[in-house]
Amino acid sequence: MYQLSERTLGDWLEHWAQVSPDREYIVYSDRDLRFTWKQFNERVDDMARGLIAIGVTKGTHVGLWAQNVPDWLTFLYACAKIGAVCITVNTNYKQNELEYLCKDSDMHTLCLTDGTWESNYVDMTYAMLPELRECQRGHLDSKRFPMLKNVVYIGQEKYRGMYNTAEILLLGENTGDEEFLRLRKSVTCHDVVNMQYTSGTTGFPKGVMLTHYNIANDGFLTGEHMKFTQEDKLCVCVPLFHCFGVVLATMNCLTHGCTEVVVERFDPLVTLASVHKERCTALYGVPTMFIAELNHPMFDMFDLSCLRTGIMAGSLCPIELMRKVEEKMYLHVTSVYGLTESSPGMSQTRIDDPDEVRYTTVGRDYEFVDVKVLDPETNREVPVGTQGEMCCKGFNVMKGYYKNPQATAEVIDENGYLHSGDLGVMDENGNYRITGRIKDMIIRGGENIYPREIEEFLYHLPGVRDVQVAGVPSKKYGEEVGAFIILDDGSNLTEEEVRDWCRGKIARYKIPKYVFFVKEYPLTGSGKIQKFKLRELSLKLCEEQGIEVI
Repeated sequence: MYQLSERTLGDWLEHWAQVSPDREYIVYSDRDLRFTWKQFNERVDDMARGLIAIGVTKGTHVGLWAQNVPDWLTFLYACAKIGAVCITVNTNYKQNELEYLCKDSDMHTLCLTDGTWESNYVDMTYAMLPELRECQRGHLDSKRFPMLKNVVYIGQEKYRGMYNTAEILLLGENTGDEEFLRLRKSVTCHDVVNMQYTSGTTGFPKGVMLTHYNIANDGFLTGEHMKFTQEDKLCVCVPLFHCFGVVLATMNCLTHGCTEVVVERFDPLVTLASVHKERCTALYGVPTMFIAELNHPMFDMFDLSCLRTGIMAGSLCPIELMRKVEEKMYLHVTSVYGLTESSPGMSQTRIDDPDEVRYTTVGRDYEFVDVKVLDPETNREVPVGTQGEMCCKGFNVMKGYYKNPQATAEVIDENGYLHSGDLGVMDENGNYRITGRIKDMIIRGGENIYPREIEEFLYHLPGVRDVQVAGVPSKKYGEEVGAFIILDDGSNLTEEEVRDWCRGKIARYKIPKYVFFVKEYPLTGSGKIQKFKLRELSLKLCEEQGIEVI
């Protein structure tokens, strides 16, 4: 029988450092970098003392803006041990988004890497904080960002006004234990440890406050549903700044004492090679990641028979894709459903569920979580088989949105249920199917159309690799159905062939009026497809192709 744990992240880390000090915890296979639990715990303690030396204490907000670099997790756990709050920053953020988050979160210290091929984080930080070029490290005095006192570069390079990792670690090695031990003892499982900003697919991003209790227990139960043990090795190619990476992956490994094989930036070749070399037993990814791996020209060169399980989540998981992953990659796929505000898991398929359940549902409630399907209008529970809004109550529900009680009250009702904004149906066995989003629903001349239904139908059309459906503005009907299709290599599928496939099989009003063949979808940093941008893209494509929107 499962029990919820009151261990903090620091407690869990120290537990494994004592129980299995010489087992590998963190591995970067592409550069053969390895940390045992004992080595990593010691590095975390040095980093924590170093952060204390630059003014970080309990309740301090520390931003982490980085890809899955080796010290990403060092900073996370260092904050956790002293009661600081780690604010994970989306790696795709641009200047305005960065500045919004730093100000809204009351950030005290910003830790960053060089950035990505399209965004130089160092340059963007100097643009936000021009005072950095003139001040000594630790003496930042910004007029626009008065709360922000330190910038730390994650790496060995030195930049004016910034500390680097080596300097923080050196400070830690030369700082006494008294304050560290005092802070360490003051941390409880109900303290906020991680603040993630919602991806911003609608409205301004909000800081979701998650506690040790939220994320450690959610990660533990996620692993239990896949029968994780210390013997497992999980390949983590999903971004750590997102709940998928930091909770479903990292907290799973932390609470089971198993090895985390990390990929710094998703690359299908590096991911396949890491699984092959390290003999990983589990692999996570959003559907587009699995598609990229399966379609890589070198796929057949790798032995993936070591895989036994994993998670496909983050967006619609096509049934045919799940079947193909199980057939060619050997793992039993599970699906987790939830949102950042639910830490994120509220339901999951189990590894030993029948194929039909794992392929067509997102499983049943997490233990200690009460999931209900509620009528969006009346807030009353709907009968089995009836569509309603997915809601939950339990240990996993966030503490709230940072400095935003009004927004918190809009999603957590007076009975304590978190409202997801997603539409779903529960079957007679207690398993859930997600049918769409309340706001994603297409209303065509009074007919309610749920994109997921059409997407699942079109996945069966030969030549279709991936498909997303979104509403296209219409003067006559308000909205029309638009299908955005990525074709298989060599496919010459036409728009009319897509519509012919639909005729006589789905209702006339559901047949896509607009069919667009695209190379990729607009994504958030966590791999979620931004449907509202597809709507914008449809107007652009219609204009380019001379199609009149009627």
